[in-house]
Amino acid sequence: MLFDEPLSRIALSLVPNIGPVLARKLVSHCGSASAVFHEKKRLLERIQGIGVATASAVNDHRVFWRAEEELGFIEKNKIQTWFFLDNEYPRRLKHCYDAPVILYHIGNTNFNNTRVVGIVGTRRVTPYGADLCEKLIRELEPYNVLVVSGLAYGVDSIAHKTAVECGLQTVGVLAHGLDNLYPNENRGLAKKMIKNGGLLTEYTSNTNPDRENFPSRNRIVAGLLDALIVVESGVEGGSLITVEYAINYNRDVFAFPGAVGEERSAGCNKIIRTHKAGLIESGADLARIMSWELNDIRKPSPQPALPIALDPEEEKIVNSMRGQGNLYLDEISSVSGISMSRAASILLHLEFTGIVKSLPGKLYRLN
Repeated sequence: MLFDEPLSRIALSLVPNIGPVLARKLVSHCGSASAVFHEKKRLLERIQGIGVATASAVNDHRVFWRAEEELGFIEKNKIQTWFFLDNEYPRRLKHCYDAPVILYHIGNTNFNNTRVVGIVGTRRVTPYGADLCEKLIRELEPYNVLVVSGLAYGVDSIAHKTAVECGLQTVGVLAHGLDNLYPNENRGLAKKMIKNGGLLTEYTSNTNPDRENFPSRNRIVAGLLDALIVVESGVEGGSLITVEYAINYNRDVFAFPGAVGEERSAGCNKIIRTHKAGLIESGADLARIMSWELNDIRKPSPQPALPIALDPEEEKIVNSMRGQGNLYLDEISSVSGISMSRAASILLHLEFTGIVKSLPGKLYRLN
């Protein structure tokens, strides 16, 4: 039986008890998703972490029946699918070890936007929190940020709605398939978002918004962004789960402080107090801490003449960064062909000489 690659990629994500980490391991070992299904069971069993039960699940090809149904749904609804090896896969998320193997997207979101912020918070937002959220988005409008959130009630909805009003791209990360929308009250908002942004999920159609899906959704939110802002949150809930993911992914985390004793600000105050989040009071605070400058957006500045002669390795680093905006260290290493440790050392020297600027979150750009 022959399995083509597009169908195999969907099927791999549907195999029971294979999460993104194991799926990546299988693809790395076998070479492609289709090769995983063509591999003999006894050989799969020898791969570390796979075992008999997982190898048997891979060899149960009934999963392809469901994959074929999903492929029909994708084609009918013009949904974009991105496998983790695809160039189109969001680059920030791609570097997270547990990122989804496959993503489903509808809309026109530029996930590789120069500046990406995640806005999260309580569903039971107070007037204070709602006002903070709206002002934050409006203050960030000149910086042309992509706004990421979860399309839930409360803070999420206000963030998306304000972004739409400001003409900013905004994407809602869902805990279910694209054949449904939860909550239903946000259906009209979602339609507006698809025109300038979109909806994103790792789940196939007919997947309900079950409780256990939301923490997985939150990790995608955290992986897509440069900075996470918690507007209002209690001491428990999805927002603080997203904070933990963001910290693990080495993202910058910020929170608005709230009144002492206010339940819906207790989480924000806690993560500020425990140094998990930086305190901000405005969008201007965020832009300053993140070293965002308006002149970076309004007009591209010509690259200045290099003030010093570069050695071959420095030249490789600089050439790999030209015209690319902000880049992570591992991206610079990959493009230049220089090891990460050596690239970090070279970047430090280039920073001292004024050629490169270091940004929060282990990002770099040419001056």
